[in-house]
Amino acid sequence: MAETKQHSRRRALRREIAGTIGLLTDEQDFTAMRRYRTFVFDDYEPYLRQVEALLRSRADEGSHTTVALFDPEEYAEFCADTGLAPDAPASRTRFTAEVAATGPTLPYEGQPLATLARALIDEAVRRSTQEYASEFLSHIGPCATCGKDIGRAALARASELLLCIFSAAGPGDHRLVCRVSAAPEILVVGLRTDGDSQLEEPEVLELTTVLAFGIAAHNAGGLVMRTSAPGTNDRVYGWRLRGDGLQPFTAAEVFDAYRTDTEAGDIGVMEANVDYCEPPDLGEVGRPGGHTH
Repeated sequence: MAETKQHSRRRALRREIAGTIGLLTDEQDFTAMRRYRTFVFDDYEPYLRQVEALLRSRADEGSHTTVALFDPEEYAEFCADTGLAPDAPASRTRFTAEVAATGPTLPYEGQPLATLARALIDEAVRRSTQEYASEFLSHIGPCATCGKDIGRAALARASELLLCIFSAAGPGDHRLVCRVSAAPEILVVGLRTDGDSQLEEPEVLELTTVLAFGIAAHNAGGLVMRTSAPGTNDRVYGWRLRGDGLQPFTAAEVFDAYRTDTEAGDIGVMEANVDYCEPPDLGEVGRPGGHTH
């Protein structure tokens, strides 16, 4: 009787342990892990089914599970840095715990694994984008002319511009996308607001940091806004980054900018009930050198 009671308590306690599983989000990463003898899976699809079954069973038991992005290259580097044997389940567990503490993770809430994997990749991209831009801003140093910290000044300027954009946008739901060249890559970050709720602080920080990177680095970039309001066509408009200011796109320019995928070069589908137009005037604040100190 006492043994049964102890077992029951142990099971209850097990349900209160939060767990993390490292997910290989594509077949290329899965293939990279197959070089390890202790990695027992042969095919990617059965691996995904097993992961999803495990997540569901833990959820059915009332256990909370987070899913971490398992990158084979980072895993190999982790093992080399820590002296762990890479061909060992315990090493993979240690790496997963490290990612759970420092890397991108998402909670499993019953969503399809494919949906969770895409969201996890998006989160990883967002983090790396912000880290890249933040590192640049923190190391760029002072202005040779005025002595001011260029990174801090660029962040303040980007914040000023974004506040002006949303103030001028008016009522409605807004989707703002910022793209800045960071050759050979392009940094892309987006933000959504329904017009009634406060902007999410992490998204605002990401957008501000990427825009500040473009300002500080003097790189090509732009912002495109889509505004939706009841009873009217969606409006799409935007600005080109010019120095520390914004130059309005013409209606034709924003049409091309919005419909073209800058990475693939593909032209998107023409949408009905969408007006491509010039943006609202941002006044002196939006012009290069138009900000105040």
